[in-house]
Amino acid sequence: MSFGGQTPTIVVLKEGTDQSQGRGQIVSNINACIAVQTTIKSTLGPYGGDLMLVDENGRQTITNDGATVMKLLDIVHPAARILTDIARSQDAEVGDGTTSVVVLAGEVLKEVKEHVEAGVSSQTIIKALRRASLMATNKIKEIAVNTKETNQRDTLRKLAATAMSSKLIHRNSDFFTKMVVDAVLSLDQEDLDEKLIGIKKITGGALQDSLFVNGVAFKKTFAYAGFEQQPKSFKDPKIVCLNVELELKSEKDNAEVRVEQVSEYQAIVDAEWKIIYDKMEALYKTGAKVVLSKLPIGDLATQYFADRDVFCAGRVASEDLERVCQATGAAIQSTCSDIHPSHLGTCANFEERQIGSERYNFFEGCPAAKTCTLVLRGGAEQFIAEVERSLHDAIMIVRRAIKNTTIVAGGGACEMEVSAYLHNFADKNIPHKQQGIIKAFAKALEVIPRQLCDNAGFDATDILNRLRVEHRKGNTWAGVDFDHEGVRDNLEAFVWEPALVKINAIQAAVEATCLILSVDETIRNQESQAPQGPQRGLPAGAAQRAIRGRGRGMPRR
Repeated sequence: MSFGGQTPTIVVLKEGTDQSQGRGQIVSNINACIAVQTTIKSTLGPYGGDLMLVDENGRQTITNDGATVMKLLDIVHPAARILTDIARSQDAEVGDGTTSVVVLAGEVLKEVKEHVEAGVSSQTIIKALRRASLMATNKIKEIAVNTKETNQRDTLRKLAATAMSSKLIHRNSDFFTKMVVDAVLSLDQEDLDEKLIGIKKITGGALQDSLFVNGVAFKKTFAYAGFEQQPKSFKDPKIVCLNVELELKSEKDNAEVRVEQVSEYQAIVDAEWKIIYDKMEALYKTGAKVVLSKLPIGDLATQYFADRDVFCAGRVASEDLERVCQATGAAIQSTCSDIHPSHLGTCANFEERQIGSERYNFFEGCPAAKTCTLVLRGGAEQFIAEVERSLHDAIMIVRRAIKNTTIVAGGGACEMEVSAYLHNFADKNIPHKQQGIIKAFAKALEVIPRQLCDNAGFDATDILNRLRVEHRKGNTWAGVDFDHEGVRDNLEAFVWEPALVKINAIQAAVEATCLILSVDETIRNQESQAPQGPQRGLPAGAAQRAIRGRGRGMPRR
Protein backbone atom coordinates (compact mmCIF):
# COMPACT_ATOMS: atom_id res chain seq x y z
CA MET A 1 0.00 0.00 0.00
CA SER A 2 1.45 3.39 -0.92
CA PHE A 3 0.67 6.97 0.10
CA GLY A 4 1.12 9.64 -2.63
CA GLY A 5 3.29 7.29 -4.67
CA GLN A 6 5.88 6.79 -1.79
CA THR A 7 6.44 3.73 0.40
CA PRO A 8 6.30 4.71 4.10
CA THR A 9 9.36 4.01 6.31
CA ILE A 10 8.56 1.36 8.92
CA VAL A 11 10.54 1.71 12.19
CA VAL A 12 10.70 -1.63 14.05
CA LEU A 13 13.58 -0.91 16.44
CA LYS A 14 13.72 2.20 18.55
CA GLU A 15 16.00 5.03 17.60
CA GLY A 16 19.64 4.62 18.59
CA THR A 17 19.66 0.80 18.30
CA ASP A 18 22.86 -0.43 16.66
CA GLN A 19 22.57 -3.11 13.97
CA SER A 20 25.55 -4.93 12.50
CA GLN A 21 24.98 -7.76 10.05
CA GLY A 22 26.29 -9.82 7.17
CA ARG A 23 29.70 -11.28 6.40
CA GLY A 24 31.48 -8.29 7.95
CA GLN A 25 29.79 -9.07 11.28
CA ILE A 26 31.02 -12.69 11.20
CA VAL A 27 34.59 -11.53 10.41
CA SER A 28 34.38 -9.00 13.26
CA ASN A 29 33.32 -11.74 15.71
CA ILE A 30 36.17 -13.96 14.51
CA ASN A 31 38.70 -11.13 15.04
CA ALA A 32 37.44 -10.60 18.61
CA CYS A 33 37.89 -14.31 19.42
CA ILE A 34 41.40 -14.31 17.89
CA ALA A 35 42.26 -11.37 20.17
CA VAL A 36 41.25 -13.44 23.22
CA GLN A 37 43.26 -16.41 21.92
CA THR A 38 46.34 -14.17 21.51
CA THR A 39 46.05 -13.17 25.17
CA ILE A 40 45.87 -16.69 26.56
CA LYS A 41 48.00 -18.81 24.21
CA SER A 42 51.31 -17.78 25.84
CA THR A 43 50.29 -19.77 28.96
CA LEU A 44 50.06 -23.15 27.15
CA GLY A 45 52.34 -26.05 28.00
CA PRO A 46 55.16 -26.82 30.43
CA TYR A 47 57.08 -23.67 29.47
CA GLY A 48 54.07 -21.36 29.21
CA GLY A 49 54.24 -18.10 31.13
CA ASP A 50 51.88 -16.93 33.87
CA LEU A 51 49.52 -13.99 33.64
CA MET A 52 49.19 -11.46 36.44
CA LEU A 53 45.62 -10.20 36.60
CA VAL A 54 44.89 -7.14 38.72
CA ASP A 55 41.33 -6.10 39.61
CA GLU A 56 40.03 -2.59 40.33
CA ASN A 57 40.88 -3.04 44.03
CA GLY A 58 44.50 -3.87 43.25
CA ARG A 59 44.11 -7.54 44.20
CA GLN A 60 46.51 -9.72 42.21
CA THR A 61 45.99 -13.17 40.75
CA ILE A 62 49.00 -14.93 39.20
CA THR A 63 47.95 -17.98 37.18
CA ASN A 64 48.29 -19.91 33.94
CA ASP A 65 45.08 -21.89 34.43
CA GLY A 66 42.91 -21.24 31.36
CA ALA A 67 39.56 -21.35 33.17
CA THR A 68 40.77 -18.88 35.83
CA VAL A 69 42.23 -16.48 33.23
CA MET A 70 39.03 -16.55 31.16
CA LYS A 71 36.92 -15.95 34.26
CA LEU A 72 39.00 -12.97 35.37
CA LEU A 73 39.39 -11.31 31.95
CA ASP A 74 36.84 -8.54 31.55
CA ILE A 75 35.62 -9.55 28.09
CA VAL A 76 32.89 -7.25 26.80
CA HIS A 77 32.55 -8.48 23.22
CA PRO A 78 29.44 -10.73 23.18
CA ALA A 79 30.86 -13.26 20.68
CA ALA A 80 34.20 -13.55 22.51
CA ARG A 81 32.36 -14.40 25.74
CA ILE A 82 31.49 -17.76 24.18
CA LEU A 83 35.17 -18.73 24.67
CA THR A 84 34.73 -18.13 28.41
CA ASP A 85 31.82 -20.57 28.38
CA ILE A 86 33.80 -23.36 26.68
CA ALA A 87 36.71 -22.89 29.11
CA ARG A 88 34.28 -23.28 32.03
CA SER A 89 32.66 -26.28 30.37
CA GLN A 90 36.05 -27.99 29.90
CA ASP A 91 36.96 -27.22 33.53
CA ALA A 92 33.70 -28.68 34.83
CA GLU A 93 33.73 -31.74 32.58
CA VAL A 94 37.37 -32.88 32.74
CA GLY A 95 39.20 -30.25 34.82
CA ASP A 96 42.20 -29.80 32.50
CA GLY A 97 42.84 -28.61 28.92
CA THR A 98 41.10 -25.27 29.50
CA THR A 99 43.83 -23.26 27.74
CA SER A 100 43.97 -25.79 24.88
CA VAL A 101 40.26 -25.52 24.15
CA VAL A 102 40.37 -21.69 23.85
CA VAL A 103 43.56 -21.78 21.72
CA LEU A 104 42.05 -24.45 19.47
CA ALA A 105 38.74 -22.62 19.03
CA GLY A 106 40.58 -19.38 18.15
CA GLU A 107 42.80 -21.18 15.64
CA VAL A 108 39.87 -22.92 13.91
CA LEU A 109 38.20 -19.51 13.51
CA LYS A 110 41.45 -18.04 12.17
CA GLU A 111 41.77 -20.82 9.57
CA VAL A 112 38.16 -20.58 8.32
CA LYS A 113 38.23 -16.76 8.24
CA GLU A 114 39.58 -16.67 4.67
CA HIS A 115 36.74 -18.96 3.53
CA VAL A 116 34.20 -16.59 5.11
CA GLU A 117 35.85 -13.62 3.38
CA ALA A 118 35.86 -15.54 0.08
CA GLY A 119 32.06 -15.81 0.29
CA VAL A 120 31.65 -19.46 1.32
CA SER A 121 28.31 -19.90 3.12
CA SER A 122 28.71 -20.16 6.88
CA GLN A 123 26.34 -23.16 6.85
CA THR A 124 28.70 -25.02 4.49
CA ILE A 125 31.60 -24.28 6.86
CA ILE A 126 29.58 -25.39 9.90
CA LYS A 127 28.58 -28.67 8.21
CA ALA A 128 32.21 -29.42 7.27
CA LEU A 129 33.53 -28.56 10.77
CA ARG A 130 30.97 -30.85 12.42
CA ARG A 131 31.99 -33.65 10.07
CA ALA A 132 35.68 -33.04 10.83
CA SER A 133 34.96 -33.00 14.59
CA LEU A 134 33.18 -36.37 14.39
CA MET A 135 36.02 -37.89 12.38
CA ALA A 136 38.63 -36.47 14.79
CA THR A 137 36.90 -37.82 17.92
CA ASN A 138 36.42 -41.25 16.29
CA LYS A 139 40.13 -41.30 15.35
CA ILE A 140 41.14 -40.48 18.95
CA LYS A 141 38.92 -43.29 20.27
CA GLU A 142 40.50 -45.64 17.72
CA ILE A 143 44.14 -44.87 18.60
CA ALA A 144 43.64 -44.43 22.39
CA VAL A 145 45.38 -46.99 24.62
CA ASN A 146 43.42 -48.77 27.35
CA THR A 147 45.30 -48.93 30.67
CA LYS A 148 42.79 -51.14 32.51
CA GLU A 149 45.24 -54.05 32.82
CA THR A 150 48.17 -51.94 34.04
CA ASN A 151 49.05 -50.85 37.58
CA GLN A 152 46.30 -48.35 38.35
CA ARG A 153 48.22 -46.26 40.89
CA ASP A 154 51.26 -46.01 38.60
CA THR A 155 49.11 -44.93 35.62
CA LEU A 156 47.24 -42.34 37.69
CA ARG A 157 50.50 -40.82 38.93
CA LYS A 158 51.77 -40.45 35.35
CA LEU A 159 48.53 -38.76 34.29
CA ALA A 160 48.69 -36.41 37.29
CA ALA A 161 52.34 -35.60 36.51
CA THR A 162 51.41 -34.64 32.92
CA ALA A 163 48.59 -32.41 34.21
CA MET A 164 51.08 -30.72 36.57
CA SER A 165 53.81 -30.31 33.93
CA SER A 166 52.54 -26.87 32.91
CA LYS A 167 51.94 -25.69 36.49
CA LEU A 168 54.00 -23.88 39.10
CA ILE A 169 54.43 -27.11 41.09
CA HIS A 170 55.94 -29.19 38.27
CA ARG A 171 59.33 -29.21 40.05
CA ASN A 172 57.67 -30.96 42.99
CA SER A 173 55.48 -33.20 40.87
CA ASP A 174 56.72 -36.47 42.47
CA PHE A 175 55.67 -35.19 45.90
CA PHE A 176 52.27 -33.89 44.76
CA THR A 177 51.30 -36.72 42.38
CA LYS A 178 51.42 -39.18 45.28
CA MET A 179 49.32 -36.79 47.36
CA VAL A 180 46.74 -36.32 44.59
CA VAL A 181 46.39 -40.04 43.81
CA ASP A 182 46.09 -40.91 47.52
CA ALA A 183 43.44 -38.20 47.88
CA VAL A 184 41.27 -39.44 45.00
CA LEU A 185 41.62 -43.12 45.93
CA SER A 186 40.49 -42.33 49.50
CA LEU A 187 37.07 -41.22 48.16
CA ASP A 188 34.05 -43.42 47.62
CA GLN A 189 34.92 -45.05 44.28
CA GLU A 190 31.27 -44.99 43.16
CA ASP A 191 30.67 -41.23 43.04
CA LEU A 192 34.22 -39.79 43.53
CA ASP A 193 32.89 -36.50 44.90
CA GLU A 194 35.87 -34.09 44.73
CA LYS A 195 34.15 -31.77 47.23
CA LEU A 196 35.06 -34.29 49.94
CA ILE A 197 38.75 -33.48 49.38
CA GLY A 198 39.28 -30.54 51.73
CA ILE A 199 42.08 -28.12 50.80
CA LYS A 200 43.45 -25.86 53.56
CA LYS A 201 46.01 -23.14 52.85
CA ILE A 202 48.52 -21.98 55.47
CA THR A 203 51.03 -19.29 54.53
CA GLY A 204 54.64 -19.98 55.53
CA GLY A 205 56.97 -22.94 55.24
CA ALA A 206 58.06 -24.75 52.08
CA LEU A 207 55.96 -26.63 49.53
CA GLN A 208 57.40 -29.89 50.85
CA ASP A 209 55.84 -29.10 54.25
CA SER A 210 52.38 -29.69 52.73
CA LEU A 211 50.48 -32.56 54.37
CA PHE A 212 48.10 -35.28 53.25
CA VAL A 213 45.64 -36.07 56.05
CA ASN A 214 43.72 -39.33 55.67
CA GLY A 215 40.78 -37.85 57.53
CA VAL A 216 39.71 -34.31 58.33
CA ALA A 217 41.60 -31.22 59.44
CA PHE A 218 40.15 -27.76 59.99
CA LYS A 219 41.29 -24.54 61.56
CA LYS A 220 40.60 -24.00 65.27
CA THR A 221 37.27 -22.22 65.50
CA PHE A 222 36.42 -19.11 67.53
CA ALA A 223 37.02 -20.05 71.18
CA TYR A 224 35.61 -18.77 74.47
CA ALA A 225 37.25 -18.58 77.91
CA GLY A 226 37.89 -22.05 79.23
CA PHE A 227 38.90 -23.47 75.88
CA GLU A 228 42.58 -23.76 76.80
CA GLN A 229 41.67 -25.95 79.80
CA GLN A 230 40.17 -28.59 77.52
CA PRO A 231 42.24 -31.64 76.51
CA LYS A 232 43.66 -31.36 73.00
CA SER A 233 44.39 -35.01 72.24
CA PHE A 234 42.37 -38.26 72.44
CA LYS A 235 42.76 -41.88 71.38
CA ASP A 236 39.60 -43.50 69.97
CA PRO A 237 37.24 -40.74 71.14
CA LYS A 238 33.49 -40.77 70.54
CA ILE A 239 32.44 -37.76 68.48
CA VAL A 240 29.06 -36.03 68.42
CA CYS A 241 28.13 -33.56 65.68
CA LEU A 242 25.37 -31.04 66.34
CA ASN A 243 23.29 -28.38 64.71
CA VAL A 244 22.41 -26.95 68.15
CA GLU A 245 23.29 -23.68 69.87
CA LEU A 246 24.80 -24.12 73.36
CA GLU A 247 24.76 -20.49 74.45
CA LEU A 248 22.66 -18.25 76.69
CA LYS A 249 21.18 -15.64 74.38
CA SER A 250 19.97 -12.19 75.40
CA GLU A 251 16.28 -11.54 74.72
CA LYS A 252 15.15 -9.84 71.54
CA ASP A 253 14.80 -6.05 71.69
CA ASN A 254 11.04 -6.19 71.67
CA ALA A 255 10.64 -9.16 74.06
CA GLU A 256 8.42 -8.48 77.04
CA VAL A 257 7.85 -10.62 80.12
CA ARG A 258 5.37 -9.40 82.75
CA VAL A 259 5.94 -10.59 86.30
CA GLU A 260 4.36 -9.53 89.60
CA GLN A 261 7.07 -10.73 91.95
CA VAL A 262 10.87 -10.87 91.81
CA SER A 263 10.75 -14.60 92.52
CA GLU A 264 8.83 -15.14 89.29
CA TYR A 265 11.60 -13.38 87.31
CA GLN A 266 14.17 -15.59 89.04
CA ALA A 267 12.17 -18.65 88.02
CA ILE A 268 12.37 -17.57 84.35
CA VAL A 269 16.16 -17.09 84.60
CA ASP A 270 16.51 -20.47 86.34
CA ALA A 271 14.45 -22.14 83.60
CA GLU A 272 16.81 -20.80 80.91
CA TRP A 273 19.85 -22.08 82.79
CA LYS A 274 18.17 -25.46 83.41
CA ILE A 275 17.48 -25.89 79.69
CA ILE A 276 21.13 -25.36 78.72
CA TYR A 277 22.42 -27.47 81.64
CA ASP A 278 20.09 -30.31 80.65
CA LYS A 279 21.45 -30.17 77.10
CA MET A 280 25.07 -30.28 78.29
CA GLU A 281 24.34 -33.06 80.75
CA ALA A 282 22.69 -35.13 78.03
CA LEU A 283 25.72 -34.67 75.78
CA TYR A 284 28.14 -35.62 78.56
CA LYS A 285 26.15 -38.79 79.31
CA THR A 286 26.52 -40.01 75.70
CA GLY A 287 30.21 -40.60 76.49
CA ALA A 288 31.34 -38.30 73.67
CA LYS A 289 34.79 -36.79 74.17
CA VAL A 290 34.58 -34.41 71.16
CA VAL A 291 31.53 -32.15 70.67
CA LEU A 292 31.28 -30.22 67.39
CA SER A 293 28.49 -27.87 66.34
CA LYS A 294 27.64 -25.68 63.34
CA LEU A 295 26.19 -23.12 65.78
CA PRO A 296 27.97 -21.26 68.62
CA ILE A 297 29.07 -23.05 71.80
CA GLY A 298 29.24 -20.29 74.42
CA ASP A 299 31.54 -19.67 77.39
CA LEU A 300 29.25 -21.51 79.87
CA ALA A 301 29.27 -24.70 77.79
CA THR A 302 33.01 -24.36 77.01
CA GLN A 303 33.83 -24.21 80.73
CA TYR A 304 31.38 -27.04 81.52
CA PHE A 305 33.05 -29.35 79.00
CA ALA A 306 36.56 -28.28 80.08
CA ASP A 307 35.74 -29.31 83.68
CA ARG A 308 34.76 -32.78 82.42
CA ASP A 309 37.72 -33.35 80.06
CA VAL A 310 35.62 -32.97 76.89
CA PHE A 311 36.76 -31.05 73.80
CA CYS A 312 34.19 -28.80 72.10
CA ALA A 313 34.20 -26.51 69.06
CA GLY A 314 31.35 -24.33 67.84
CA ARG A 315 30.82 -22.46 64.56
CA VAL A 316 32.40 -25.28 62.55
CA ALA A 317 31.97 -24.62 58.81
CA SER A 318 29.23 -26.74 57.21
CA GLU A 319 31.54 -28.43 54.69
CA ASP A 320 34.06 -29.32 57.44
CA LEU A 321 31.34 -30.80 59.67
CA GLU A 322 29.95 -32.73 56.71
CA ARG A 323 33.39 -34.21 56.03
CA VAL A 324 33.83 -35.10 59.72
CA CYS A 325 30.54 -37.03 59.51
CA GLN A 326 31.68 -38.81 56.33
CA ALA A 327 34.99 -39.81 57.91
CA THR A 328 33.92 -40.77 61.45
CA GLY A 329 30.46 -42.19 60.77
CA ALA A 330 28.71 -39.59 62.97
CA ALA A 331 25.29 -38.14 62.12
CA ILE A 332 24.44 -34.44 62.62
CA GLN A 333 21.90 -34.09 65.45
CA SER A 334 19.44 -31.24 65.90
CA THR A 335 18.59 -32.22 69.48
CA CYS A 336 20.61 -33.15 72.56
CA SER A 337 17.97 -35.29 74.27
CA ASP A 338 17.69 -38.30 71.98
CA ILE A 339 21.25 -39.20 70.92
CA HIS A 340 21.88 -42.95 70.52
CA PRO A 341 25.29 -44.66 70.32
CA SER A 342 24.71 -45.22 66.58
CA HIS A 343 24.64 -41.43 66.07
CA LEU A 344 28.19 -41.04 67.42
CA GLY A 345 31.33 -41.21 65.30
CA THR A 346 34.86 -42.21 66.19
CA CYS A 347 38.44 -41.97 64.95
CA ALA A 348 41.79 -43.47 65.99
CA ASN A 349 43.39 -40.14 66.89
CA PHE A 350 42.11 -36.65 67.58
CA GLU A 351 44.68 -33.92 68.10
CA GLU A 352 45.02 -30.16 67.97
CA ARG A 353 48.31 -29.18 66.34
CA GLN A 354 50.18 -25.99 65.54
CA ILE A 355 50.93 -25.56 61.82
CA GLY A 356 52.79 -22.36 61.04
CA SER A 357 50.89 -19.56 62.75
CA GLU A 358 47.59 -21.49 62.87
CA ARG A 359 46.18 -24.21 65.10
CA TYR A 360 44.35 -27.08 63.43
CA ASN A 361 42.12 -29.89 64.68
CA PHE A 362 43.02 -33.27 63.15
CA PHE A 363 40.78 -36.35 62.96
CA GLU A 364 42.94 -39.25 61.72
CA GLY A 365 42.55 -43.00 61.40
CA CYS A 366 38.84 -42.72 60.64
CA PRO A 367 37.02 -46.06 60.11
CA ALA A 368 34.59 -44.77 57.48
CA ALA A 369 37.13 -42.46 55.79
CA LYS A 370 35.62 -41.47 52.44
CA THR A 371 37.24 -38.08 52.67
CA CYS A 372 40.66 -36.51 53.14
CA THR A 373 42.35 -33.13 53.59
CA LEU A 374 45.32 -31.53 51.83
CA VAL A 375 47.12 -28.93 53.95
CA LEU A 376 49.12 -26.70 51.60
CA ARG A 377 52.12 -24.63 52.66
CA GLY A 378 53.99 -21.96 50.73
CA GLY A 379 55.70 -18.61 50.95
CA ALA A 380 53.06 -16.28 49.50
CA GLU A 381 49.29 -16.23 49.43
CA GLN A 382 49.13 -15.96 45.60
CA PHE A 383 51.57 -18.87 45.29
CA ILE A 384 49.45 -21.15 47.51
CA ALA A 385 46.30 -20.14 45.61
CA GLU A 386 47.97 -21.18 42.32
CA VAL A 387 49.11 -24.48 43.91
CA GLU A 388 45.47 -25.12 44.84
CA ARG A 389 44.34 -24.46 41.24
CA SER A 390 47.09 -26.78 39.96
CA LEU A 391 46.06 -29.57 42.34
CA HIS A 392 42.40 -29.12 41.33
CA ASP A 393 43.33 -29.83 37.69
CA ALA A 394 45.36 -32.91 38.67
CA ILE A 395 42.60 -34.19 40.99
CA MET A 396 39.99 -33.84 38.23
CA ILE A 397 42.24 -35.65 35.74
CA VAL A 398 42.85 -38.57 38.13
CA ARG A 399 39.15 -38.70 38.98
CA ARG A 400 38.20 -38.92 35.29
CA ALA A 401 40.94 -41.46 34.58
CA ILE A 402 39.51 -43.88 37.17
CA LYS A 403 36.20 -43.92 35.27
CA ASN A 404 37.68 -43.64 31.74
CA THR A 405 40.76 -45.81 31.42
CA THR A 406 41.78 -44.83 27.85
CA ILE A 407 44.80 -42.55 27.41
CA VAL A 408 46.65 -40.77 24.60
CA ALA A 409 50.12 -39.24 24.41
CA GLY A 410 50.47 -35.51 25.08
CA GLY A 411 52.98 -32.98 23.79
CA GLY A 412 51.08 -32.45 20.54
CA ALA A 413 51.31 -36.14 19.50
CA CYS A 414 47.55 -36.77 19.47
CA GLU A 415 46.76 -33.54 17.58
CA MET A 416 49.42 -34.22 14.91
CA GLU A 417 48.12 -37.76 14.34
CA VAL A 418 44.51 -36.55 13.93
CA SER A 419 45.70 -33.69 11.69
CA ALA A 420 47.62 -36.09 9.40
CA TYR A 421 44.58 -38.41 9.24
CA LEU A 422 42.19 -35.57 8.30
CA HIS A 423 44.56 -34.17 5.63
CA ASN A 424 44.87 -37.62 4.06
CA PHE A 425 41.13 -38.31 4.24
CA ALA A 426 40.18 -34.92 2.75
CA ASP A 427 42.58 -35.36 -0.18
CA LYS A 428 41.25 -38.82 -1.13
CA ASN A 429 37.57 -38.82 -0.21
CA ILE A 430 36.15 -35.27 -0.30
CA PRO A 431 36.22 -33.64 -3.73
CA HIS A 432 33.73 -30.82 -3.10
CA LYS A 433 33.75 -27.53 -1.13
CA GLN A 434 34.04 -29.23 2.26
CA GLN A 435 37.57 -30.43 1.44
CA GLY A 436 39.11 -26.99 2.05
CA ILE A 437 37.29 -26.58 5.38
CA ILE A 438 38.33 -30.01 6.69
CA LYS A 439 41.94 -29.33 5.67
CA ALA A 440 41.71 -25.94 7.43
CA PHE A 441 40.52 -27.73 10.59
CA ALA A 442 43.39 -30.24 10.27
CA LYS A 443 45.85 -27.34 10.00
CA ALA A 444 44.28 -25.64 13.04
CA LEU A 445 45.01 -28.75 15.17
CA GLU A 446 48.73 -28.11 14.60
CA VAL A 447 48.46 -24.96 16.72
CA ILE A 448 48.91 -27.04 19.91
CA PRO A 449 52.41 -28.43 19.12
CA ARG A 450 53.38 -25.13 17.43
CA GLN A 451 52.41 -23.07 20.47
CA LEU A 452 54.12 -25.55 22.82
CA CYS A 453 57.34 -25.02 20.82
CA ASP A 454 56.95 -21.23 20.70
CA ASN A 455 56.42 -21.01 24.47
CA ALA A 456 59.46 -23.21 25.09
CA GLY A 457 61.64 -21.11 22.77
CA PHE A 458 62.09 -23.95 20.24
CA ASP A 459 62.16 -23.64 16.44
CA ALA A 460 58.48 -24.42 15.83
CA THR A 461 58.75 -24.70 12.02
CA ASP A 462 61.57 -27.25 12.17
CA ILE A 463 59.95 -29.42 14.87
CA LEU A 464 56.53 -29.31 13.16
CA ASN A 465 58.09 -30.47 9.86
CA ARG A 466 59.81 -33.33 11.67
CA LEU A 467 56.55 -34.27 13.38
CA ARG A 468 54.70 -34.32 10.04
CA VAL A 469 57.36 -36.67 8.61
CA GLU A 470 57.17 -38.99 11.66
CA HIS A 471 53.37 -39.21 11.52
CA ARG A 472 53.42 -39.94 7.77
CA LYS A 473 55.80 -42.81 8.56
CA GLY A 474 53.18 -44.17 10.97
CA ASN A 475 54.73 -43.11 14.31
CA THR A 476 51.38 -42.40 15.97
CA TRP A 477 52.71 -41.01 19.24
CA ALA A 478 55.52 -38.77 17.93
CA GLY A 479 55.34 -35.50 19.89
CA VAL A 480 57.47 -32.60 21.08
CA ASP A 481 60.49 -33.57 23.22
CA PHE A 482 60.87 -30.76 25.77
CA ASP A 483 63.97 -32.27 27.36
CA HIS A 484 66.15 -32.34 24.22
CA GLU A 485 64.37 -29.87 21.90
CA GLY A 486 63.31 -32.43 19.36
CA VAL A 487 60.84 -35.22 18.62
CA ARG A 488 60.20 -38.43 20.59
CA ASP A 489 57.59 -41.12 21.27
CA ASN A 490 55.64 -39.45 24.07
CA LEU A 491 53.76 -42.63 25.00
CA GLU A 492 57.08 -44.29 25.92
CA ALA A 493 58.17 -41.05 27.64
CA PHE A 494 55.04 -41.29 29.87
CA VAL A 495 53.59 -37.96 28.73
CA TRP A 496 50.04 -39.27 29.12
CA GLU A 497 46.65 -37.59 29.07
CA PRO A 498 43.13 -39.06 29.31
CA ALA A 499 41.57 -39.41 25.85
CA LEU A 500 38.51 -37.66 27.30
CA VAL A 501 40.48 -34.37 27.60
CA LYS A 502 41.23 -34.32 23.86
CA ILE A 503 37.76 -35.45 22.78
CA ASN A 504 36.01 -32.88 24.96
CA ALA A 505 38.37 -30.09 23.84
CA ILE A 506 37.76 -30.76 20.13
CA GLN A 507 34.00 -31.05 20.56
CA ALA A 508 33.73 -27.88 22.67
CA ALA A 509 36.00 -25.87 20.33
CA VAL A 510 34.02 -26.89 17.24
CA GLU A 511 30.66 -26.19 18.92
CA ALA A 512 31.86 -22.70 19.90
CA THR A 513 33.20 -22.07 16.38
CA CYS A 514 29.92 -23.15 14.78
CA LEU A 515 27.95 -20.94 17.14
CA ILE A 516 30.11 -17.89 16.35
CA LEU A 517 29.90 -18.56 12.59
CA SER A 518 26.12 -18.89 12.71
CA VAL A 519 25.70 -15.35 14.15
CA ASP A 520 25.53 -12.92 11.23
CA GLU A 521 23.64 -10.09 12.91
CA THR A 522 24.05 -8.28 16.23
CA ILE A 523 21.37 -5.94 17.56
CA ARG A 524 22.38 -3.86 20.56
CA ASN A 525 20.18 -1.43 22.47
CA GLN A 526 21.44 2.13 22.94
CA GLU A 527 21.31 1.81 26.76
CA SER A 528 23.72 -1.13 26.74
CA GLN A 529 26.81 -0.47 28.87
CA ALA A 530 29.09 -2.38 26.50
CA PRO A 531 30.85 -0.41 23.75
CA GLN A 532 28.93 0.06 20.50
CA GLY A 533 28.82 -2.83 18.06
CA PRO A 534 31.98 -3.59 16.08
CA GLN A 535 32.16 -2.17 12.59
CA ARG A 536 32.20 -4.50 9.64
CA GLY A 537 35.58 -5.89 8.70
CA LEU A 538 37.18 -4.85 12.00
CA PRO A 539 40.93 -5.45 11.55
CA ALA A 540 42.57 -7.98 13.85
CA GLY A 541 44.56 -5.27 15.66
CA ALA A 542 41.46 -3.28 16.47
CA ALA A 543 39.85 -6.45 17.82
CA GLN A 544 42.25 -6.28 20.74
CA ARG A 545 39.83 -3.69 22.11
CA ALA A 546 37.35 -6.57 22.53
CA ILE A 547 39.12 -7.16 25.84
CA ARG A 548 38.46 -3.92 27.62
CA GLY A 549 40.63 -2.03 30.04
CA ARG A 550 41.30 -2.05 33.71
CA GLY A 551 44.34 -4.12 32.70
CA ARG A 552 43.56 -7.78 32.66
CA GLY A 553 41.09 -7.23 35.41
CA MET A 554 38.35 -9.00 37.22
CA PRO A 555 34.70 -8.58 36.22
CA ARG A 556 32.71 -5.82 37.83
CA ARG A 557 30.82 -6.76 40.94
